[in-house]
Amino acid sequence: MSQTSHINMFFLLGFCYEGFNRAIVYEFLENGSLDQFISKKKSVDLDVTRLYNIALGVARGLEYLHHGCKTKIVHFDIKPQNVLLDENLCPKVSDFGLAKLCEKRESIMSLIDSRGTIGYIAPEVFSRMYGRVSHKSDAYSYGMLVLEMIRARNRETVETAPSNSSSAYFPDWIYKDLENGDHTWKFGDEIIREEKEIAKKMTLVGLWCI
Repeated sequence: MSQTSHINMFFLLGFCYEGFNRAIVYEFLENGSLDQFISKKKSVDLDVTRLYNIALGVARGLEYLHHGCKTKIVHFDIKPQNVLLDENLCPKVSDFGLAKLCEKRESIMSLIDSRGTIGYIAPEVFSRMYGRVSHKSDAYSYGMLVLEMIRARNRETVETAPSNSSSAYFPDWIYKDLENGDHTWKFGDEIIREEKEIAKKMTLVGLWCI
C-alpha cells in the first residue's frame, strides 16, 4: 500500500518494526467513518449532494485500485466502516486486510476461502456456485454501500422482517419501493427535485452493481 497514491485512498505515512513491537501510521481523518453518518444512530445528516460526492469518490478510489495501480488490487471489504472522511468529507477507502493482488492481465482470481462482510460480500465470493471471482466482486459491495447510503439499510421494516424471509434481502425492499414510485425514502418529501433525481440515480446505480 505504500506504493499507492490517490486522493480517495487512505494514506500510509509510515511504519515501525522493533522487536515484538509493530506499528503502522496512517493519516488522521477528522470525520471518522461513513457509517457514523448513515447509521440509525447517526448524529449528523448528510444531504443528497454530499452523499453523491462521497459515492463518487469511493468509485474513483476503486477504479484506481482496479486499473490505476501497477498491480490490480481487489479490496474485498467495501462497506461504510471502511470509508473514512476527512475534514471536507472527501472519502478515503481504508482497511486492506482482506485485499488481494492480481496481475492486470488476469480477470479471474482464485480464493481458498470466502472473505468480506456479510451484507456486502458478493455471492461468488461467498460460494463458487454463483460464478468466478474477479474485481467485479468489489462492484457488488460498492452497490450495497450506495444503496445503504441513499436508502438506509437499517430501516425498521427490514429489521423486523423474519430472518428466514427472502423479503428481508435489502435490495428487495428498494426494488419494491421503486415500483411504487418511492425513491427518496431516506430523505422524505423535503428535498428538491434535483436532489430527488440524484437519489433516484444513485439507487439505480446501486441496483445495477448487484
